[in-house]
Parts: sequence; C-alpha cells; structure tokens
Amino acid sequence: MGKKKKQKLPLAYKPVGFVLGWAGGALAGAAFQKTWKLIRHEDDAPDALDRDRGWGEILLAAAVQGAIFAAVRSAVDRTGAKAIERSTGVWPGGDKGGRD
Repeated sequence: MGKKKKQKLPLAYKPVGFVLGWAGGALAGAAFQKTWKLIRHEDDAPDALDRDRGWGEILLAAAVQGAIFAAVRSAVDRTGAKAIERSTGVWPGGDKGGRD
C-alpha cells in the first residue's frame, strides 16, 4: 500500500482563519455579556482588579467567560475547517490533533 501524498493547504486559509477568529471573538464577547446579564442581572462583569467585588464573583465571571470563549472558538474553528475541506478537499489542521 502506498502512502497518501500529503497535500498542502492553500494560503487562502490563513486570512480566512484570521477573520473567523476575529468574528468568533466578537460573537463570544456578545454571548458572554448576555449570559452575565442573565446570571447576575448586571450589564458589566467584574474585572479582576475591581476592588468592590469578591473572589467568588470574579472567579465565576472568569470561568463563565472562559467556557463561552472556548466553546465559540471550537465551533468557529470546526465550521471553518469543514468549509475549507469541502471546498479544497484538504483538512486545514493536517493529521495532528490538539490545540496549538
């Protein structure tokens, strides 16, 4: 059995990936703001340097924000990769797995 010839991903994926990342970040930020408003009925989440907020509030905000950003980034990355594969026949991540 012969080895599959490794195809190179078109250079076009780099700008597409950048735009998808930017759009995903904006989407995640908006989703976090809406989620925080539902959880705490506040417009702004606490910042780590907010003197008037306790550890619990700050860590809750950070955990919720991190979970939302990770989920949105994964959804956007996967959607972009599937679109690239459909249009070029090449999976953009290569054969390796995991985040870089």
